[in-house]
Amino acid sequence: MKKNIIQIKDVKKSYKDVEVLKGVDLEVEQGETFALLGSNGAGKTTMIKIMATLLKADTGGIVINGFDIEKNPVGIRSSISLTGQFAAIDEILTGRENLQMIAKLRHLKNPNSIADELINRFGMSEAADRRVSTYSGGMKRRIDIAMSLVGNPKIIFLDEPTTGLDPEARLEVWKIVKELTNSGTTVFLTTQYLEEAEQLADKIAILHGGKIIALDTLEGLKKLFPPAKVEYVEKEPTLEEIFLSIIGRRGQK
Repeated sequence: MKKNIIQIKDVKKSYKDVEVLKGVDLEVEQGETFALLGSNGAGKTTMIKIMATLLKADTGGIVINGFDIEKNPVGIRSSISLTGQFAAIDEILTGRENLQMIAKLRHLKNPNSIADELINRFGMSEAADRRVSTYSGGMKRRIDIAMSLVGNPKIIFLDEPTTGLDPEARLEVWKIVKELTNSGTTVFLTTQYLEEAEQLADKIAILHGGKIIALDTLEGLKKLFPPAKVEYVEKEPTLEEIFLSIIGRRGQK
């Protein structure tokens, strides 16, 4: 039986007089891909920053990989990695040098071997010794995610990982995410692309009005949607239709 590797209870966060998170509750199982959906300004990035110990919640409980965020934030930081909306890489260096630099910053032995292993794993052999400034958008995101895996973190946070990428590069990132979960890594991603969650996520949560208003598998969320209308053929609702229906109903309450 899988255990919950992330446990969030009644997390609240305000910026001055603006209440962004109004009591977020969620649990993530080890080894799954968990997608947090929400409109612009819903608080997705705030939630990621809090879990990554970059921002302090006003109230609430957070336990990640068995570490309480108040008692042992260092334990959490040793268990996770975060890839933000924009690639955080040194474009003057080569892909290989970026990986070696992160390994050295993490005080790991054999940074050259670690870089070689990730280069092979991510299929970057041909581009590894070129400056990152020459990479395509998809390749920059690939090396960015590879850098996040230095040290083999148990959990990787991906904050809107395909923002600004073309369709081909987006598919490339999807492939990487699927490979990560197949290898046992827990992936927590935020996204505005509903198709992305539909393709990748084992569980999907919808953040709206500062709270999680729905959390289930895609199949479970489909049951919240009105039955399919039979016209010429029966049409299954898309995640986009489910999302808009759920937040629409919420707004009417």
